[in-house]
Amino acid sequence: MDVEIVGRALSTLPADDDHPYRTGPWRPQTTEWKADDLEVVGEIPADLDGVYLRNTENPVHPATKLYHPFDGDGMVHVVGFRDGKAFYRNRFVRTDGFLAEQEAGESLWAGIAERPSVAKRADGWGARTRMKDASSTDIVVHAGQALSSFWQCGDLYRLDPLTLETLGKSAWAPDWGVSAHTKADERTGELLFFSYATEAPYLRYGVVGPDNRLKHLTDVPLPGPRLPHDMAFTENYAILNDFPLFWDQRLIDQGKYASRFHPDLPSRFAVLPRLGSEIRWFEADPTYVLHFTNAYEEGDEIVLDGFRQGCPEPPDPRGEGVYQRMFRFLALERMQVTLWRWRLNLTTGRVKEEQLSERYTEFGVINPDTAARPYRYTYAATQKPGWFLMDGIVKHDLLTGAQERYAYGDEVFGSEATVVPRAGGTSEDDAYLVTLTTDMNADRSECLVLDAARLSDGPLARIRLPERISSGTHATWAPGSALRGWHEGPPTV
Repeated sequence: MDVEIVGRALSTLPADDDHPYRTGPWRPQTTEWKADDLEVVGEIPADLDGVYLRNTENPVHPATKLYHPFDGDGMVHVVGFRDGKAFYRNRFVRTDGFLAEQEAGESLWAGIAERPSVAKRADGWGARTRMKDASSTDIVVHAGQALSSFWQCGDLYRLDPLTLETLGKSAWAPDWGVSAHTKADERTGELLFFSYATEAPYLRYGVVGPDNRLKHLTDVPLPGPRLPHDMAFTENYAILNDFPLFWDQRLIDQGKYASRFHPDLPSRFAVLPRLGSEIRWFEADPTYVLHFTNAYEEGDEIVLDGFRQGCPEPPDPRGEGVYQRMFRFLALERMQVTLWRWRLNLTTGRVKEEQLSERYTEFGVINPDTAARPYRYTYAATQKPGWFLMDGIVKHDLLTGAQERYAYGDEVFGSEATVVPRAGGTSEDDAYLVTLTTDMNADRSECLVLDAARLSDGPLARIRLPERISSGTHATWAPGSALRGWHEGPPTV
């Protein structure tokens, strides 16, 4: 392994930090690395060609009062694969908020678990305002650049997908910013996105063309402020949502932003043409969904799959501390999160629902070749009970109902995987799975490559990283053919 330290961030976190999401598997990094010719246990498939990108929440300063793991600064990691070898880079996303706090040496904005009034600056980002644009949630590749996003609406930051150099903000982003999760459609080259705010019309939807120019933006009026986190799309439609878990307007008027579940209200799905403004609303049973896996058209119906929460507002655990109360919204078993299907009938306006699995899973990914098309497999994460830590991958067979699981091992935690289709593959699962792990036993991190058709066989290759990384969330894959300068060799910085 050829390793070089290329940067460090100023951190004021205490040496004796005891926060559950800033220690252990969530211990943040301050070092930025350049590592080539990584050590490999096993063998990297010769036809694996491209980059795996993953975002992590990586705080460098204590919160003003209460830190939540979604508040951490964005650090993006890339593992590149070419000719059976791999390289690694990691960089902080140089957001305006990150740079300002590096200069100040302290937190300047309020986190999700804090009132906006505790912020030391009156400006900021996010639908509730006065938050730091951490850009630590999702990562996609569009028009040859990586785009890092903030979960509660912020600037969309452009990164070089090989070096991870921050290239600035997307100039087309609307005033409200852009929320996670943007959707890159590989077939059309378009990027679909949404924004939300606490002012009317509360939700907007837009499309960016393959030329990286805004080509469509339309209002999706809602009855009041909501908390959408994800969207879906088919060949002809975009699907947005209005779930009955949202901020209480009476508390907003008092400067408080606490979400409440309203079981007397239905879930609503907005269906509109991808480049249109005519909205059709469909009502379903009350719930909340953080992430959808896929959607497609089948006759008169839109089939929409995602992870339904059976208990969107878990009760406060009795006799436990502030962290346990605050983080109950992160535990899959507390929220009862399972894979679900909604069928939206475009002719009758009716919705049919069915549960696809009883196992608690989330962060599902699919073969990108099946996006907006009928498909068979979803690869989702299982979780350590009570913790926001992913401890394995489940392959859901949506045709037969069968499930296959690979467990990372005791005190080994992963992240969202990506599915990489094999060149010339003959089936949907003729592909690889790529993910990063944090091993608390060996104090190291690895990039795993698994066979998507034989998940339980374990990794084909384990690629060692130069430092144990923090646990994190979302990831993406970009083939080498979509990257400028890919055939010139590993990036020089």
